[in-house]
Order: sequence, then structure tokens, then C-alpha cells
Amino acid sequence: MPTAPLKVVTIGAGYFSRFHHEAWARMPRVDLAAVCDQDRTKAEAYAAEFGVPRVYTDPAAMIAAEKPDLVDIITPPATHKALIEMTAAAGIATVCQKAFCRSLDEAREAVKIAEDAGILLVVHENFRFSPWFVEIKRLIEDGTFGEIFGLSFRLRPGDGQGARAYLDRQPYFQTMDRFLVHETAIHFIDTFRYLLGEPASVYADLRRLNPQIAGEDAGIFILDHGNGVRALFDGNRLSDHPATNRRLTMGELFLDGSQCALWLDGYGNLFLRPFGTNEWLPHAYDWQETGFAGDAVYATEAHIVAHILDGAPLHNSAADYLTNLAVEDAIYRSSQDGVRVDLAGARSG
Repeated sequence: MPTAPLKVVTIGAGYFSRFHHEAWARMPRVDLAAVCDQDRTKAEAYAAEFGVPRVYTDPAAMIAAEKPDLVDIITPPATHKALIEMTAAAGIATVCQKAFCRSLDEAREAVKIAEDAGILLVVHENFRFSPWFVEIKRLIEDGTFGEIFGLSFRLRPGDGQGARAYLDRQPYFQTMDRFLVHETAIHFIDTFRYLLGEPASVYADLRRLNPQIAGEDAGIFILDHGNGVRALFDGNRLSDHPATNRRLTMGELFLDGSQCALWLDGYGNLFLRPFGTNEWLPHAYDWQETGFAGDAVYATEAHIVAHILDGAPLHNSAADYLTNLAVEDAIYRSSQDGVRVDLAGARSG
């Protein structure tokens, strides 16, 4: 088992990797040793900003020279399998950014490569680590809501209109054949599983509103979590919602229970409304508006470090993450065929 400081290197210096680098750089028990990107200028900029001592343009050369404890892959899905093959051949624990690989089949291949090599492979799925979802989970476990009837999330980031949609931040979004669910709603598939347990079936209806992009950018899906409990995702990247930073929560969540209802707004605030009352009451909980989504990236990376150094339980191993991708695949099949899809066997991958 590695000991502190855990030597971490990164592959990718694009838009979202900023949050990864910023979190690694301020994390105790971590030595952020090197950053790699094909564009040396981008890698050097992040190295200077976050105090990373060494820069590479070739990931194989970086891995050979640095001999890290952990590689963080922060690149688009098309690159994931080949990079995992590289880290697996070197016998190095790996965390990989979502969207994980390009398809369920490719993700299964990546998981098998890691398993055959005996390396740890974790998907950097961070939404369940957002402080509001952690607090909602605590309230569920405390019995605050009584019997839970269901929840709904309205995704409304407002960044998907017009010919320049996504170009300033993540331009590859425009060319993804599977977009809203594979890139964005996958967060909520994972979060709904975290909050409500495993779903038994799904019904979906997806569509494309912006003709400038290749994939779907709006749609709904309903997950049946058993015992009458359902989770509704209503996503639309063209509309917005009230928030100073519309990427903080990405939208609003409502949860209904026999004793109490909950509302998450776009500012990260939680409100409770006891059954039979008419006022939403603010619910205080501790969180900081730091990094991404209430410091969810830091929380995710700290969770992985605690697993590697301390043996703490792990969320989102790549093998477990295959369940999310199996649900995602069923959502696309449901929308295409116009039918409800049984998810029996989804957990087996």
C-alpha cells in the first residue's frame, strides 16, 4: 500500500482539468508531481498556476520518468481506453474522468484491462460528493422525510443555445452523438442510485433542440426504484434557472415524502416543508462555494486518497460504474424504441 505523500500525475490540461489540478494542489498527503498535455503551453500554464514542478507532452514518458502512485486521466472519452491500457501496463492506480469511455462495451473492456492488470480503476464521478446531495442522503438515512414517494431534478444550465453552444468551454460537446445523457445526465443516474438505491426499470424520451449539435440536448427519463419510488430527470440545456452560477447545482431538485418535502435551489440552498404546512423552511448545513459544485472535485479526490492510503470504502470503482453506463444504455434504447426497459442484470454489467 502506498504511503503519504501520494505521488499523483495528471494527463490533460483542458477546461475541466483546472478543478482537478486545483484540488490536488491543496490536498494534504498528496504530491502533485507532473502534468501532461499534448499542448505544452496548456500544461505549462497549469503547472505555473498550481505549483506543479514538471511538465510533459507524452504520457508514456511521464509515467516512465515519474513512477507515480496514481494517474488522473482528465481527457475526452475517446482517449480513455488507450490511456488505461498504458497505466495498466505500468501497474499504476488510475482515476478516469467521466464521461467514462465512449460506450458501455468500451468501458467494459477498460474495466477488464484494469482487472487483469490488478490495478485500481476509479471513475471521477463527483456529483454524489456535492455537499447538498451528501446532506440529502444524511436526511434520508435519518428518516426526516418519512416514506419517500419520489424525487425530480430539473436540469437547466442555459448554456446550449445557438451556433456557439459549448465552443468556449468544451467544444467536443458539439460533435458527441450521445450528449445530454452520456455527458451530463450520467451524473444524475449515479446520484439517484446513491440517494434511492438501484432502479428496476426506466422510460425515456430524448430529443435535440439545437440543430447546431450532433446529439440530444433535452429529454426526460423516469427511473423506477421499487416500492412506488420514482426519480424523474427533466433535462434541457437551452433553458436556465435562477442562480448566480448556473453550473453550481445545474438545476433544482424536489423530493417528496410522507412527513416532509425538500427543495434544492440553484444557489445550493436546501429548504424543508413539513407535510401540511405552506412555508419552505431554510435548512442550514455546512458547505463552501469553492472549486466545482461546492468543492465536489476535492471531496471526490480526497475520497480516493483515503481509500488508497487508509483502506477506506470506495465509491465509483470503474467496475461499479458500469451499472451507471448500463442504465444510460437502457435510457437510449427506451427513447429509441418508445418502451419501458427492464434493468434486471444492470448491476452485473
